Amino acid sequence: MIVIMKHGATSAQIANVIARVEQSGCQADVSEGDEHTVIGVIGDGRPLDREQIERMTGVERTVSVARPFKRASRDFHPQSTVVPINGVQIGGEQVIVMAGPCAVESEEQLMESARLVKEAGAHVLRGGAFKPRTSPYSFQGMGEKGLKLLAQARKETGLPVVTEVMDPQTVPLVTTYANILQIGARNMQNYALLHAVGEAQRPVLLKRGMMSTIEELLMAAEYILSHGNNRVILCERGIRTFETYTRNTLDISAVPMLKQLTHLPVVVDPSHGTGKWELVEPMARAAVAAGADGLMIEVHPHPEEALSDGAQSLKPERFAALMQSLRPIAEAVGRTL
Repeated sequence: MIVIMKHGATSAQIANVIARVEQSGCQADVSEGDEHTVIGVIGDGRPLDREQIERMTGVERTVSVARPFKRASRDFHPQSTVVPINGVQIGGEQVIVMAGPCAVESEEQLMESARLVKEAGAHVLRGGAFKPRTSPYSFQGMGEKGLKLLAQARKETGLPVVTEVMDPQTVPLVTTYANILQIGARNMQNYALLHAVGEAQRPVLLKRGMMSTIEELLMAAEYILSHGNNRVILCERGIRTFETYTRNTLDISAVPMLKQLTHLPVVVDPSHGTGKWELVEPMARAAVAAGADGLMIEVHPHPEEALSDGAQSLKPERFAALMQSLRPIAEAVGRTL
């Protein structure tokens, strides 16, 4: 249930409703909009008498919410969430581009990549220090050494860093170096990890599982939000279907659907979504046109030598051209780049 307060309701009236909710054994999630304050009722406490709540001073009405995700729901939080990171606003007017290599391979490779994506207009540097791979014999990442290189690249370029964390035990370590903690597709329903990043109170980029529904993605976000960590960014990165010509099937329709269902920012990863560098550019443009708040794009100075996902990585010059082509599309949908 949500309680919608009247326009101009006083802080005392809002506090009285919150107190009534908490007395029932539930939690009150407060969202302040331009016109109304909305109080979400979360939990399995004693049933609240809706008519009694509606008779309270300052209350306009109550609305039942049937969706299982509460804190992630736009019903509970009508205003779109903006996640600020080192001067970058993810979820605001500007479309944010996160770019860099799939994996940190060496100091030379990362620094060259960071400088080039910065020059092309990227806002956030992406790079994997820990790499979950299908094969145990594939390159697994540089670990803490890779994290230190990412921090070095941030110092040199000023770009905030997003990198993946794979288990609850390494959350404190990755938090030391990264601005955004990424939960990969394989870990979307790793509930111990979701609890850990929620408790870390650091921005989290949550990728959709390769065989997960939109509702399952939002329920995973709910685990993070339940710890009071509201800085969650959702990422559509393609789902597994019967199609074999692409690595995954990039679900562009998930973008407007998520924007209807949730207040959380939504970014799109066309690199993993297609697995082919030739398809990254058109799908990136489609994502911006569909209303994505950001893009996550793999860029490597020498993709043919990449230790991970070279086939889906753009060369720096292609990335620079893509950034130029995205600007008029962003403007056409009322955004900037």
